[in-house]
Amino acid sequence: MKIFRQLGIILIISFLGEFISSFFNLPIPGSIIGMIILFICLCTKIIKLDMINEISKFLIDHLAFFFIPVGVGLISSLNLLEGKWMLIILISLISTVLVIFTTGFTVQLLKRRCEK
Repeated sequence: MKIFRQLGIILIISFLGEFISSFFNLPIPGSIIGMIILFICLCTKIIKLDMINEISKFLIDHLAFFFIPVGVGLISSLNLLEGKWMLIILISLISTVLVIFTTGFTVQLLKRRCEK
C-alpha cells in the first residue's frame, strides 16, 4: 500500500502541473510544471523524500521502458524525416556540445564556491 500512496503523490503533482498548464494556457508543458512543483515541495519539506523514495527508485530503474513508445513512434514515422537527417544530426551534436560545456562550467563554478 505504501507504493500506491507514493505513486498517488507523484500522480497528483503531475496532474496539478497539467491542470495549471491548460487552465492558464501556458506555453510550458504540464509535466515540467509538475516537476517544478515537486522540486519546490521537496525543497520546502512539504513532501519529504521518504514519502516518494521507493516509487522514485522504481521509476528510475525502469526508465528505459518509457522510451519504447517514442522509439516505435519514430520508426513508424521515418517517412516524415526523409531528407532531414543531416539537420537532425547537426542539432543533436550542437545540443550535446552545449550540454557538456554548460555542465562543465556549472561544476567548476560550484567547485570554486565550495572551496571558498
